[in-house]
Amino acid sequence: MQSKTLLFLSLLFLTMSCGPFSKLEKSTNWEELYNGANKYYQEGEYGKAIILYEKVLPVIKGSEKAELAEYNYANCHFKTKRYIEAAGYFSTFYRTYNRSPLAEEALFMNAYSLYLDAPDYNLDQQSSREAVAAIQQFVTRFPASASYERAMEMLTDLESRFEQKAYSESQMYYRLKDGLFPGDFYRACIINFQNFAKDYPESKHNEELAYKLVEVGYGYAENSAFAKKEERLNDAIGFAGTFYRKYPNSQYMDEVKKFEEETRKELDSHLKLKKEQAERLAAAEAKVVAESASNEENK
Repeated sequence: MQSKTLLFLSLLFLTMSCGPFSKLEKSTNWEELYNGANKYYQEGEYGKAIILYEKVLPVIKGSEKAELAEYNYANCHFKTKRYIEAAGYFSTFYRTYNRSPLAEEALFMNAYSLYLDAPDYNLDQQSSREAVAAIQQFVTRFPASASYERAMEMLTDLESRFEQKAYSESQMYYRLKDGLFPGDFYRACIINFQNFAKDYPESKHNEELAYKLVEVGYGYAENSAFAKKEERLNDAIGFAGTFYRKYPNSQYMDEVKKFEEETRKELDSHLKLKKEQAERLAAAEAKVVAESASNEENK
């Protein structure tokens, strides 16, 4: 029974190895390979088409047949979801055949391939930035393209991922401020919140982060060294003033007012202490001067 199974498998292997594709793959006739690659491409047998195109492309390079073959080769990779490879081949096609009727589609497919390979917002966004650059290149080069609106939708989606990534980082710094070493994270929060507002002025998160900026500004000042405290308390009061101007009807208004009130109380206490220290220092200096003058008179 086992020997029959082995015999069957052997016959099956021989049949497959002697099939049409296997024979074609071994062919040295470039025209036969070219036609076979196109046939498999049209039938959706993209894996087989890739193998045959790879054999024939070096032979037909520079000929009239190379243009279509190179485009199909790039599209085979796209169809098999090898998006990075597809993007590279479409980009090469566009640089080589920028006057081709397929050039516009190739440049779009380069951008689209990179877009499909772009990760979720919580992962590294380097490939997303490459996709953005490719989309911008396409819409600049072909503003009247039928694919223009689709490209802009892709761009909007990628930019929303950047925004969500930046917002997540802001939330991370906000959580870390309650750790063992809050000082550095208070400062990181302030810088991060301010940069977010500059980079994404239309974001729905700006109101929340502006409120948290007041809170963090107060916490940063409260935990600061004496010499830095006055400056940072005034910064926190300034954050509250900016919040009132931008969001007069905010749901966070009551909380912001409480933080501002606490900040002003802290500032008053600080200024009072600073004045007392200055007076004590002045009195001590006056005493030293008086004692020095007295010693001079007694000499």
